[in-house]
Amino acid sequence: MKKSLLILIIALISSVSFSQTSDCFLRLQKAFNVRGANPVSNDMHRNVIISYFQTNGSAFCIAGKARVENGKIVSIFLQYDDNTYELMEKDFYNSKKQKPQIVNGSSEMIFNADGEKFKIIFIDQLKPKKKAYKSVALPDDL
Repeated sequence: MKKSLLILIIALISSVSFSQTSDCFLRLQKAFNVRGANPVSNDMHRNVIISYFQTNGSAFCIAGKARVENGKIVSIFLQYDDNTYELMEKDFYNSKKQKPQIVNGSSEMIFNADGEKFKIIFIDQLKPKKKAYKSVALPDDL
């Protein structure tokens, strides 16, 4: 009885932690919606997150970098475990078959020739959390 209860608790904890990491885009989107983003400048951004959307509705994220020119993404590089990068040579475009634009620190939905769907998140552009007021503990003898 105790073993089955322990196994059930471990399974519940691991499923909760897996579900939190398996859909990284929702966590990123929530942070950007709440805090907003600074404008994305024309440059090579070396710390971006590429969030791929799967057919079952979930998403997975990988590291990469992206070049931005005139507010549009013109090249994407995928990062490997050994910290090397590879240029995504496949054509990529938005729903209008144009270079994807950036809104609030995230690209619009991007499609490529292989039928993959993904967004690029410029994590360094996320605005910092707002300061919170410090609460005061009242004395017990009031």
